[in-house]
Amino acid sequence: MHYATIKPCDVANGPGIRVSLFVSGCNHHCKGCFNEIAWNFEYGNEFNQKTIDSILEDLDKDYIEGLSLLGGEPLEHANQKGLVELVKQVKERFPNKTIWCYTGFDFEKDVMGKMYNNWEETKQLIDNIDVIVDGKFEMENKNPSLQFRGSSNQRLIDVRKSRQENKIIWANVS
Repeated sequence: MHYATIKPCDVANGPGIRVSLFVSGCNHHCKGCFNEIAWNFEYGNEFNQKTIDSILEDLDKDYIEGLSLLGGEPLEHANQKGLVELVKQVKERFPNKTIWCYTGFDFEKDVMGKMYNNWEETKQLIDNIDVIVDGKFEMENKNPSLQFRGSSNQRLIDVRKSRQENKIIWANVS
């Protein structure tokens, strides 16, 4: 797996001040994507334990609320394999920090309906992710006034509550 960039102090991609990892590789190719350069799976730097250690160091500050995973596409299977160890180590070391994941995949249909049942990596990721922002960016639904998403079709989903209640529960991000 490769990554495009790491932002150690990001206020745009989730509540509070966060560390954001932008992975490389995406097959959605949404029209109007803000990060087209990260569509290429080989773009940027190699993701390894040294990268994880750097992210953990960035997270080890009281004012950092959590980690956001963006792309590219974090839930491309090749990227899931790389991210499992990161999210496990983050939750072990910082159980009170939240992990957000931005994906163009649909939570019910793609993530829970297909990936979760077919790939062990998906199960391990979902067990450690607090909020998923799902849905492809749609230029015709672009709305810059929306909080933490680019188009009105995208949803902020509380992963744990949604799984417990077996229905979509919106994330409370006030």
